Amino acid sequence: MKRINILSLLSILAVTFLLASCDKTKPYEIEVPPAQAHFVGKATQVYAAETNPAPEFKLQVGTTDVAGTDRTVTYKVECLSGAVAGTQYNIPSGNTSGTVTIKAGEAIGEIAIQADYASYVSGRKDTLMFSLTEPSVKPASFMDTVYVIIRGACFEGNVSLNDLLGDYDNTNEDFGGPYGPYTTSITSVNQTSATTGTIVVDNVFDAGWAPITFTLDWTNPANRKVNLIRQTGIAPASTVSTNPAYATYLVMVGPRTTAADGTFSICNQTLSLKIRVGLSDATFATVGWFSTPYTVNMAR
Repeated sequence: MKRINILSLLSILAVTFLLASCDKTKPYEIEVPPAQAHFVGKATQVYAAETNPAPEFKLQVGTTDVAGTDRTVTYKVECLSGAVAGTQYNIPSGNTSGTVTIKAGEAIGEIAIQADYASYVSGRKDTLMFSLTEPSVKPASFMDTVYVIIRGACFEGNVSLNDLLGDYDNTNEDFGGPYGPYTTSITSVNQTSATTGTIVVDNVFDAGWAPITFTLDWTNPANRKVNLIRQTGIAPASTVSTNPAYATYLVMVGPRTTAADGTFSICNQTLSLKIRVGLSDATFATVGWFSTPYTVNMAR
C-alpha cells in the first residue's frame, strides 16, 4: 500500500514539473495538411440518357479545404466498353483528359458529360473510368477514381429473367368477372436460349392452385410473348365450379385458341397471362374446356 502511494506521489510531481516547464508565451504550431482532390458521390454512378436530347450529367469533384483563389484539378478518362469520345459521349473540358476548376471560396467543381441519345436508345451501355491526376491539386487516397455507366431508357430486349423473380402484389384477373388485387409470385426461372425462357408462377387464381409454368419469348422485343403448354392436375374442379357432376375432375390449363399470346415487360415488371381453363379426369384425359377466357395481369 505504501509503495503505491509513493509511486502516485512521484507521478504527480513529474506532471507538475512538466506543467511548470511550459512556456505560455510561445504560440502552438498547428500543421495544416495540404489540400487534396477527390470525386464526390458513389464510386459507381449511373448516367441515364433516357430522353432526347439526353440531359447533361454532372460529375462532381471536391477538395478537402476551401481556398481564396481558383484551383485546377486534372483528370483522365478511359472508356472500358468501346464508346468513342465525340460520338457516344462528349466532355467539353476534355474527352480523354481535361481539367475542372474549383472556384475561390468553394470546395466542389463539376465535369459535364453529354451522351448521344441515339447511341443508347436500343439498350447500349458504356462505362467511363475517371481518374484524378497531377499536376493539380493532389489526388486524395480515397475516391480518386469513379466509374460512370451511361445507359439509355430501359430496353425491353435486355431481359434478365432473374429480374422477374418475386412477388406481384397488384395482380388482377378476369374469369367471367374481375377479381383482385391479390398476390402472385414468380418462384423460379430458366433461360432456354438467348431470347427464350420459362417462369413458374405461384398462386394463379388465388385458390390453392399448383404452380404453373409459362414460356417467354422476346426474340422480337417489340412483340414479347408469354404462353403455356397444357398442364394438368392443377387443382380440384371444385375451385372453379360447384357443379356436383365435376366433383371427381381436376383443373387443367392450356393456351387459348384465339388471342393466345400474353405479353410481359421487363422494364415495367408486368405480365399478362392468357389462359384457357379446362377439366380432366383422374387419368388427366381431357374432359372439356370452359368457353370463358381467363386473363391474369401481374404487377408489382
